[in-house]
Amino acid sequence: MTRIQHTVVLSSALVQWHKKAGRHDLPWQQDRTPYRVWVSEIMLQQTQVGTVIPYFERFMQRFPDIYTLAEASIDEVLYIWTGLGYYARARNLHRAAKQICDQFSAEVPSNFSSLLSLPGIGRSTAGAILALAYDANYPILDGNVKRVLARFFGIEGYTGELRVEKILWQLAEDFTPKDNVAIYTQAIMDLGATLCTRHNPVCDQCPLKENCITRINGMQHAIPSPKAKGLSKSSRKSYMLLIKDSTNSYFLERRPAQGIWGGLWCFPEFKSKVQAQNYAKKNFTDIVLPLNILPKINHSFTHFNLQILPLQSSCRSASKKLFMEPIAALWYKPLSVQGGMRIGLPAPVRQLLENITTATGTRNSLK
Repeated sequence: MTRIQHTVVLSSALVQWHKKAGRHDLPWQQDRTPYRVWVSEIMLQQTQVGTVIPYFERFMQRFPDIYTLAEASIDEVLYIWTGLGYYARARNLHRAAKQICDQFSAEVPSNFSSLLSLPGIGRSTAGAILALAYDANYPILDGNVKRVLARFFGIEGYTGELRVEKILWQLAEDFTPKDNVAIYTQAIMDLGATLCTRHNPVCDQCPLKENCITRINGMQHAIPSPKAKGLSKSSRKSYMLLIKDSTNSYFLERRPAQGIWGGLWCFPEFKSKVQAQNYAKKNFTDIVLPLNILPKINHSFTHFNLQILPLQSSCRSASKKLFMEPIAALWYKPLSVQGGMRIGLPAPVRQLLENITTATGTRNSLK
């Protein structure tokens, strides 16, 4: 089969399949705009559709247009994002919204180079925005598309390897059709997510089965190759200091913009109980000692597991120097009459606050 024939088979089969079996009711497919497509594509980076849907809907309720997003505080954006993870995506969305308003008249750019100039947008995300929002002839290469192309063309090797990825990008460019680009793009992503899955692909229902080199050769479970196993996840331990003042507010610090939980508000962290206790004695007035040990919480990151050991106490006030830059701090009252401050909290911090309020028999309003 020639390359042109392959192109026709691949694109036409996927377009026809999508009409009958593809996903048509995703929230970002309704009232489709470049803004909604852009936000959904950022949220879908490293996150499954089912997880993204409720976050996308809440995000759109709060930030229905790019002006609203650009004018919001980063705390408000991170508050809505809390629990979705990979918080750099939220910070980049916020920065990009301001840049789009300043440089592109509040319109998501419709050309490739302008999109690439925005924080958080790489080659595949730019292609997805152009294809889905503008029906422009640009390829994408997310994890699902990599898997479909690797199997259809019988490309062996790990799809994240530079050599293999280069081949797949060339195939993606060559076989993205000039017509029905938006439908084709959604179709190939849907196929990878629903039938051509990493484990146990449903080949008998696949619209590409008759010409899929991997299926023909019975290699579905070998292509693409899995990532070479590295070292097992490391484990880390962190002591978190939960200090409450006389108004039932909790002391929080803002994390540095870079790194884990960047820009979010968190309890002070320490490597040992002794460090936490010394910090508490030095910086809080009338601190109650010894610190009360609460049940531990386990939290998993991509590359390591974190064991959080909460240490609880109460005080009358905190040293004013704690609230000075570069480390910003605040007293956070999640149960205020107004429903609590709207700030970004890491999932474990949110869980700890909920555990505390539940234990005291007080209805929480963190949600």
